[in-house]
Parts: sequence; C-alpha cells; structure tokens
Amino acid sequence: MSAGAVAAIDLGATSGRVMIGHVGDGLLQLEPIARFANDPVQAGDGLHIDILRMYGAALAGLRDAFRAEPRLASIGVDSWAVDYGLLRDGSLVGNPFHYRDPRSAHGVASVHARMPHAALYARNGLQFLPFTTLYQLAAEPAARLAFADTVLLIPDLIGFWLTGNARAERTNASTTGLLRAGAWDDGLAELLGLPQGILPSLIAPGEALGMLQPAVAAAVCGDAPVVAVGSHDTASAVVAVPMADPTRAAYISCGTWGLVGIELDAPVMTDAARTAAFTNEGGVDGRVRFLHNVTGLWLLSESVRAWEAHDGRPIDLPALLTQAAAVTGPTPLFDANDQTLSTPGDMPARIAVLLQHGGHPVPADRATMVRTIIESIAQAFADAVHTVARVTGRTLQVVHIVGGGSLNALLCQATADRAQLPVSAGPVEATALGNVLVQARTAGAVSGSLEALRDLVARTQRLTLFRPGPS
Repeated sequence: MSAGAVAAIDLGATSGRVMIGHVGDGLLQLEPIARFANDPVQAGDGLHIDILRMYGAALAGLRDAFRAEPRLASIGVDSWAVDYGLLRDGSLVGNPFHYRDPRSAHGVASVHARMPHAALYARNGLQFLPFTTLYQLAAEPAARLAFADTVLLIPDLIGFWLTGNARAERTNASTTGLLRAGAWDDGLAELLGLPQGILPSLIAPGEALGMLQPAVAAAVCGDAPVVAVGSHDTASAVVAVPMADPTRAAYISCGTWGLVGIELDAPVMTDAARTAAFTNEGGVDGRVRFLHNVTGLWLLSESVRAWEAHDGRPIDLPALLTQAAAVTGPTPLFDANDQTLSTPGDMPARIAVLLQHGGHPVPADRATMVRTIIESIAQAFADAVHTVARVTGRTLQVVHIVGGGSLNALLCQATADRAQLPVSAGPVEATALGNVLVQARTAGAVSGSLEALRDLVARTQRLTLFRPGPS
C-alpha cells in the first residue's frame, strides 16, 4: 500500500495541536504543524472554554497543513470528554462551560434525586465523576436547555463547524452517561428533562462525517473529507498503545488526567466494578475501555503555575524534576484524587493541607514537594492497576504509559516500583497517532485489526522500558 497523509486536530484539556500523519507499510510519522494553548476563561457566570479562539487556531493549523500537504486524504478531530456546546438553528447558545466549573455539583444533586448512582451505573456503567455530561446538563437553566435543539460534544461541535453535519461520535458519546448498550438512553434523557431530539444521531470511528463546507475550504485553502475517529482523546490514545497482548496489559494515558485501565470486548458492570469506581467507555472497533480516572500531571502543572506566579518568572521544570529524583528518604503521600484538588488555584497549599490532615510533614522545599506529587500520582496509578486486575481476574504483565506522562522518567519509574510491574513508556503523541491511524485505515493506507495498527506503532515509535525496583 502507498503512504497516505492525513491531518489530526487533537485538542487536549490544556493545549491543542494540528499534526499531519504520514502512514503506510512500515511508516508512521507525525509532522507537527501548529500548537496552541487551551486556557479556560473565567466570566461572571462561571468558567468557560474559549471555543472560538481554539477553533480559529485549528483552522489556521489546517491552512498550514494544506500548504504542506495539498492532497490530504482526510481530517480527524479528537478532544477531551464530557464538555459540550448547546445550539439552536446551528448557532451556539452561549459559550460552552468548562468541566472544572463548580456548577455541575447542582446537577449531581438533581440527577441523583431522580436516579441514584447505583441505578445509573446499571444503565451506563460509568464511574461517578461530578462533571460527567449528564450532571452538567442537569445544571443548565431550564430555559436555556429548552431553547436549544442540539447538544454537541466538543469534537462533534468542531466537526459540525467544519462540515455542517451534526453527529455524535460513539466513543465520546459513551462518556456522557446518556448512552445505554450503544444507543442513546431515551428513557433517562426524558427523566432528566432533556428536550426531545436534542441528542444527535451517532457515528462510529472510520465513518465519513462529510466534506468541508465551502467557506471553510476557502479559509483553509484546501478540501478533504472529515472522518470520525475515536474522538474521545483517550479512545484515540488507546488505539496507539503498543500492546502485544491486550489480555495481559494495562495502559495509562497520562497527561492532565491519568486514565488507568485495560481493554475488554464487553463491559463489566458489577457491584465490584462500581464500588471500585471503574468506568466502561466505548473504544474503537467496538472495544471497551474499562478504566479509572486518576488526577494526573494537573497536580504538577498547577503547582508550577502557583510557583511561577509567586516568583514572577518561569520555573525550569526539567531541572526541578532532576532535583526531585535526587531526594532521598521516606516520601509522604496524599490522595491524588481528593476533590479539593480538582479546581484551579494554589495547588501546593491545598496539598499541604491534605498532608497535614494525614499526619505527614509538609515538604520544606519545592524539589521534595515535586517528589511527593510524583510519588502520590504513581501510587494512585499502581492502586488502579492492582484494582483492575482484581476486579476482572486478569494477570497483568506490563503497564504501558502513553502521552505526555511517558516523558516523565521519575513518574514512570515510580509507577513501575509501586505497581511492581515493568512500565513501557511511549509513544508520547499517542492520541494524535491513534487519530491518524483510524483515518489512514479508512483511506486504505493501512489495513487490519487494532492489533495490526498497534504492531505498526511498536515497530516505528520510540519506547522506553522501566523495570521495577524494590517495592
């Protein structure tokens, strides 16, 4: 097969990028085209996504992509989960809220008054997270929700603006809490008071969404079909996890969040899975991502942000990580998933409170605090790996860390030590790779199952092995 070139719009919780993927027999390369920040905006009514600025940056990146590769075979879009835009007659009804806005707490109370979480889990199989889409929708003012005629998750909204076609991609739809057995749960939607018809028809990874609208094609100086990929960024990342045997491997897609789990052919919706806070989300090719959400490098990035604000100058993070690696002696730990750490603010101060409440000393310097943060995240990762093995009865032989966290050698080694399993780190750009692989398979540049795609990843990408030391 000949090599093909496709474009990936990959929108993460803190940054976005446009990349060109070159894919063919023995070939899998990413060419960075554009990177841009994804910073939420605090307004009078809450924390919002700066969606129009982000979309404008994505269009500018597409224009540069067509300049570099005028014959792009397709375009694919992925992003973080749960957040959405409300539309009326194709226009946004206000600016989309950000999932870290505290308003969703009101939605939790509203939803659970009508259906407790245990009953919800029996329908959707999702771990309780207060910012899940159904809770956010329940927090919407009734008049605003009634005025809307469509709700689109962020990648679906970008796809709508690109093509004019409103669809809901299945892997991301599975994170809303409104999907049951692969279809919209109309009964739950009615119970929650969602307007009839507000949920768009579903589309699977690999299906064509449509060609660029004429005005968009003119703006980016090119034309290509938009193809649905695993539009939840973790779904795309899992495509690119180089698992030789998925039945013996766990994965951690690590960035702002750490998604710790395994791949299954069918959901696990037992009481044991629910009480362990494991979620069943859709994957590419009908696979199930059975995973637990762990707060990831958000704890470190927010701490660095606080220190930079205090100092009035940038922090040299690589140097700080080197210093943290040299810290010796017992490391105090805190619960990385504590709800007090979920919103922006002075992260080191909040971590200090948790340590004090746990009877632990507060690190006296930043290097020791960074070591505490890294080891606490690693312990949360290890706990989730052990739990998923227990709940599913699997014997795990390796943990794959992909995403930005795979570059953090201290975190990878700490995870290997605490899980007592070897950690294979890489690829870094797993989400973009999974995005382009699904597109390339649709275009015919590659073929085969997910295992064939992962074999291509293993043969072409740089991987680093961390062996466990003493427990």
